[in-house]
Amino acid sequence: MKKLTQHQSSENRAPGRPREFDIDTVLDRAIDVFRQRGYHATSINDLVEGMGLTRGSVYKAFTDKRSIFFAAYERYAATRALATQQALGRADSGRAKIRALFESYVLLSSDENGIKGCLVVAAATELSVVDSEMAERITGAFDRNRQLLKSLIRDGKRDGSLSEQIDEPTTIEALLCLLQGMRIVGKTAPDTDVMSGVVNVAMKMLD
Repeated sequence: MKKLTQHQSSENRAPGRPREFDIDTVLDRAIDVFRQRGYHATSINDLVEGMGLTRGSVYKAFTDKRSIFFAAYERYAATRALATQQALGRADSGRAKIRALFESYVLLSSDENGIKGCLVVAAATELSVVDSEMAERITGAFDRNRQLLKSLIRDGKRDGSLSEQIDEPTTIEALLCLLQGMRIVGKTAPDTDVMSGVVNVAMKMLD
């Protein structure tokens, strides 16, 4: 695991032995804070408490709230990408992989997990209009999801699990909207059965 020390994060650290902590652990804690409260409602005090660091350590490692959010966003995106690949790896056809993708979103968008929300959606709704750098990252995240869906649909066409007649651009955009919509609706903690019904609707779009 990566370690971050105060002397690595700032040239102007206070004298004495540097304090060491696991960067991934503190970023995971920051992710939890931002998911629960959103960007604008989160204060440095919330992050200090949630990350389990001193205020000085937070500022030396990340400079400000925006820097923490960007680092947390990158960590969140990486862990979600890994989880998605693991979910897809258990499926054996293009159609089955799309179902596996949607079923993984059901778990993220139901009950307590749903309430926590999605950091990508939070960034899109709170920052994409006012922060051009974050807007680029959000656009990139959605484009990667489009490319993933395109790849899965084409896998399905090749292996015969999906029809050759599927209109790729329209279907990809519709599936993407469903996936992101699940994360938004998930904030209201719907039952797993309710969100599972969305999966069935999505799969009917591929018939």
